[in-house]
Amino acid sequence: MRKPHSEPDGGTRLNRRTLFAGASTVGALAAAAVLIPRVTTEEPAATAPRKMPEKGGGYTLSDHVKQYYKTTLI
Repeated sequence: MRKPHSEPDGGTRLNRRTLFAGASTVGALAAAAVLIPRVTTEEPAATAPRKMPEKGGGYTLSDHVKQYYKTTLI
């Protein structure tokens, strides 16, 4: 096992390999923290099922249909 290089004032000198290894580790951890998706627990909105019309014609103008119509405008 090697001893760290000592400087004349008694402190240890940080060598280049240790510095780059530490910087690489910090960078990898930061990248992993950004890429890991955050888990959010959100309750789905409870909607009551709609009653089917008696004479047929179950079409309703819902938000989804309105959004589709907006995308078809020229």
